[in-house]
Amino acid sequence: MKILILKFRNIGDVLLITPLLSNLKQHYPEAKIDVAINKETEPMLSLNPNINKIIAYDRDFIKSLPLIKKLIKEIQFTLFFRKKHYDMVINLTEGDRGAQIAWLAGAPVRIGYPNKNWILKNAFTHYLPKQAFRHTLETNLDPLRVLDIPINNKKVEIFWNKDDESFVNDKILNIEQFIHIHPVSRWLFKCIADQTMAEIIDYCEIVLNTKVIITAAPVQIELEKVDSILSLCKSNPINLSGELSLKQTATLNKKAKLFIGVDTAIMHISAANDTPVFAFFGPSGTDHWGPWDNDMVESTYTRRNGFQIMGKHRVFAESRECQPCGQDGCNGTKISDCLMSLDVAIIKETISKMLIN
Repeated sequence: MKILILKFRNIGDVLLITPLLSNLKQHYPEAKIDVAINKETEPMLSLNPNINKIIAYDRDFIKSLPLIKKLIKEIQFTLFFRKKHYDMVINLTEGDRGAQIAWLAGAPVRIGYPNKNWILKNAFTHYLPKQAFRHTLETNLDPLRVLDIPINNKKVEIFWNKDDESFVNDKILNIEQFIHIHPVSRWLFKCIADQTMAEIIDYCEIVLNTKVIITAAPVQIELEKVDSILSLCKSNPINLSGELSLKQTATLNKKAKLFIGVDTAIMHISAANDTPVFAFFGPSGTDHWGPWDNDMVESTYTRRNGFQIMGKHRVFAESRECQPCGQDGCNGTKISDCLMSLDVAIIKETISKMLIN
């Protein structure tokens, strides 16, 4: 049996499909499961034993091409799947690209969301329900429910190799206990105030006497954000920003006592590692995107905002009527007011309690 999974989304979104992969492999142990994803998300799935092949869509490269070459590449990528003769195609995102691939692949079983494009009205043989107020991990498991396949686990997984392990060990040397802080997102409207983050770092380092290791992507806007935060710190945390790959960041995170950060892929990686997460949410909804606890089978994020708990993880969001708004900041500013006024006393108390546990 040959199965194709389509998930053309961002890094954290792709990581959250791993429970679907493991359940499919358990139900169809002889199946070859291919996954088509955006190229930059590949580290979330590489080395996963449930996957036969990863097919990467290089959207940055294709976007850079002249119009005619871009169209040719798009057509070539879509038609590539026709000759693979899949028995089942599962499209986990709304939109035309996945629907086009599913339709042209010609698999007897094609599962996806209803498409508004009348040309693609027959793209799928089975339809997925709308997400509503459910966790993204749960919606990724809906194809199993549609096919009446039992869900035996809801464990998010990420894998790395010994080289990643060695690289990280060389970076942190003999540090046995530390807090991993990833203070930034490429979408700055997800970030808390620099002064607040600096206070958090100082509290961990000075008051709790626990070393902090900071990470960020090797992207100028993130590195500048970290520099701004560090300029406000009184302590001297270890700054590995821009020095680690996603796999190496995952390896580092697994060794941490606690993770503190905003709503990013690294937050989801930390939850997959079973490292306790303390995350700050603003425009995005905790019910959809809160860190998933692998030791639980149901989400306990029952509200869209406010302080919430799922197992070992904590999410702090203000309880504003407008939150979550799904917007890129307030009034076009790229800054979310709800993340600028978080109660630092509550944050410090939560960190202390999480370290004790």
